[in-house]
Amino acid sequence: MPMNPASSPDRRQFLQNFSLASLGVALPLTGPAGARAQGAAASAGVASAAPLPALNRFPRMLQDWLVTEVRAAEARGHERRAALKTREDAEAYVKEARRRIRECFGPMPEKAPLNAKVTRVLQRDGLRIENIVLESRPGYLVTGNLYLPEAPGRKVPGVIGVCGHSLNGKAETAYQSFAQGLARQGMACFLVDPVGQGERFQYLNEKLGSRLGGGTSEHNQMGNPQSLVGEFLGAWFAWDAIRALDYLVTRPEIDVNHLGVTGNSGGGTQTTWLCGLEPRFTMAAPSCFVTTFRRDAENELPQDCEQCPPHVLAHGLDHGDFLAAMAPKPVIIMAQEKDYFDARGSAETHAWLKRLYTLLGSPENIQLHVGPDPHGYTLANREAMYRFFGRASGAAAHAAEPTMQMEAEDALRCTPEGQVARMGSRTLMSFTREKAESLARTRRPLEGAALASAVREVLRLPEVPVDAPDYRILRSVGGRRYPAKGYCTYAVETQPGIHALVTRLSDESLTSRLPRGLKRAVLYVSHRSADAELRDEPLVKELLAAETDAAFFACDVRGIGESQPDTCGANQFLRPYGSHYFYAAYGHMLDQPLLGGRTWDVLRVIQVLKQAGHEEIHLAGRGWGALPAALASVLSGDVARVTLKNALVSFHELAVHEDCQWPYAVMPFGVLAKFDLPDVYRELGAKRLRSVDPWAAADGYGA
Repeated sequence: MPMNPASSPDRRQFLQNFSLASLGVALPLTGPAGARAQGAAASAGVASAAPLPALNRFPRMLQDWLVTEVRAAEARGHERRAALKTREDAEAYVKEARRRIRECFGPMPEKAPLNAKVTRVLQRDGLRIENIVLESRPGYLVTGNLYLPEAPGRKVPGVIGVCGHSLNGKAETAYQSFAQGLARQGMACFLVDPVGQGERFQYLNEKLGSRLGGGTSEHNQMGNPQSLVGEFLGAWFAWDAIRALDYLVTRPEIDVNHLGVTGNSGGGTQTTWLCGLEPRFTMAAPSCFVTTFRRDAENELPQDCEQCPPHVLAHGLDHGDFLAAMAPKPVIIMAQEKDYFDARGSAETHAWLKRLYTLLGSPENIQLHVGPDPHGYTLANREAMYRFFGRASGAAAHAAEPTMQMEAEDALRCTPEGQVARMGSRTLMSFTREKAESLARTRRPLEGAALASAVREVLRLPEVPVDAPDYRILRSVGGRRYPAKGYCTYAVETQPGIHALVTRLSDESLTSRLPRGLKRAVLYVSHRSADAELRDEPLVKELLAAETDAAFFACDVRGIGESQPDTCGANQFLRPYGSHYFYAAYGHMLDQPLLGGRTWDVLRVIQVLKQAGHEEIHLAGRGWGALPAALASVLSGDVARVTLKNALVSFHELAVHEDCQWPYAVMPFGVLAKFDLPDVYRELGAKRLRSVDPWAAADGYGA
């Protein structure tokens, strides 16, 4: 769900996630990190001087870089699409889109028995509602309501309904409405709860609610760590719907020649992905999602991790490609004039799909409807869907939605107590833990060249160029209370559009270029801000006292400190859907993981220090900065010594800990199939690694 929802269930979910942190008020830390931070604050007493404003001279750097990268990906896609001239070209494009989508989503599991049970039947005038529980994976329960029209003696079209980010899932009025509306229009609809919503909370509290708030709060908490084991939450959403379809087609009431899928917002996402993944669907109506990745990126619009498929931009895919994978079957794109999803992107996607469908001989099968309302599956969009599905399936759909009576949430419950957990359902996190443990048993320890190769592969790093990068010399911003008489900050251009900010402490403020003369150098990679940590971090003071014959540098890698983004709204950096998460998610989609970029920044800064005559580098890092420092130390022969403070113990621990507090930016996709951090730390023993107060999974978010 994006950060600025405007209507019905999504707006309520947004307000539940909203907190004082979004107003810039500090949140209390919990766990060991919180205890340390609170203890340090208590011992410091009242500050002797007013706090200095944070330095942030490159707040738009990551956004400008992202827009450049996404525009380039879009341009490559446009070039391929423009080359389509014949029906054969179009057919080949559709086939290739399906293949690339499958690569992004990964292999699906083997189908096991559904063990479906009808737990209650509601008989209403003109329709019947069946409450159903099934297993999409062994022991993993899915709840749904099957809306069936009164249609004696004939089969009816069947539709899978997928919900947006409503806390109550299938019981939300907007989603009940389209499911019941379809049934009253002569079509069946099986409306299922997404994981983390409705009756499928994964983080259950003692009152049978979600201890995280449910919905989007649960999605990223359980979905982000899946990347470590090479899983994607969106594929799990899609699989639940595919298994729901498996059940639907077993029903004797259903005409299996006419099978549709529809949903709004997060359900529009699921509908879009399913168009590319499930060939049995004969018609589709995604609502309030389809635009373009470029529009979402330019508009600074964060979304759930299930809405951000890994590798998708690197594979040349856009929203429209998922719909193209269904071509020439009937698809209607539904947007809203007042949505936060950009309707211009919806129109652009429709325009090129119209050309594809025309080449395939069915231009009438791709349509665009833009409703007059804010975000939501409102009446105008529901009625457009009824008409479209009615024409596509031959059902007698009317122009107007029939009169309906919404059901109470209790009536639609499929489980005795309202939660699958109380029926013994496995949690999604248990599957992640199981896979992480399986990978740990089969993964062989790596060292030397094999480890370096694995690090480069996972982080998507090329070989470092021979020549050191250029750098800018920034003007002084006055006294910063650093533990030295002078300082100078350099903006090292580690790649086009990206700068690492490097501050050198010195008794002189040399600014014409990096000064020469000292053989040894210490490079400290900050956790959150080199500027603040030069004043306040005990490790900095310790290194300065111990390394008196070395030049001292402190570095902010991309997106940290002096380049912390000010995007995605005000004071959003540490929010679950804030700017730090936003660039990490796009990094996965571009196959340019943020942790890889930060490691690259460190490697390139090391080159600059070497060029300035520093032959021996002592590389240090804290917290978030300890990770790129450690990984760069494996790859650089110029690092002679390594000191890490508050370094993450292992990626494995993040994958198995249900309440891990590390950001998405430190979770490279599929890393646990290749190596883990203990491999790195063993390798760095040869470089005199010293690890101080390592952090576990529950530490390390904003301390």
